[in-house]
Amino acid sequence: MVSSFVNACTAKTGVAIVGVSCAKGGSAIAKWLPGTPYYQDAVRRARKARKFLAENGYTIRHSAMVWCQGCTDGDLHTPKDVYKADTERVLHSFMQDAGAQTCFLIQIGNQRDEPELYLPIQQAQEELTAACDDIIMVSRRFKTFAAKGLMKDRFHYLQPAYNEVGEEAGRSVAAYWNR
Repeated sequence: MVSSFVNACTAKTGVAIVGVSCAKGGSAIAKWLPGTPYYQDAVRRARKARKFLAENGYTIRHSAMVWCQGCTDGDLHTPKDVYKADTERVLHSFMQDAGAQTCFLIQIGNQRDEPELYLPIQQAQEELTAACDDIIMVSRRFKTFAAKGLMKDRFHYLQPAYNEVGEEAGRSVAAYWNR
């Protein structure tokens, strides 16, 4: 997904992207709250990348984060209001601590065998992006893939699905930056 995102965004903007991976598969939002090891590691990585770029003469035109998380919270039945509040806290704290102006959110999909299971998390993500100008929804496509046979198990997608979401998100971010 990341390679497809970077390639699509760069093709539309003509500007190179530096990405810093902080992914932790299967993690609930509680693991990302400010002060937790996951959060501290992500902030450290982002700051280290910014420092390296500055020290080596690179100009940073935009600083943003891309966020795709929530399936584990669906599996854990995290209440929608708790997920929404915790996610908003994580995203806004991270943007402040890491120097990002925008969060581009990729909405989670559906659990293949229980398609309604993740709806509260998806609704929280919709509400969050509607309420916050600095959190922008850039793809909702994951939730279409179970019906298209693009899931390899109950939770994970086939590579073409990840590529498709990455491309859509990359084009959406480029359009946002080019406006």
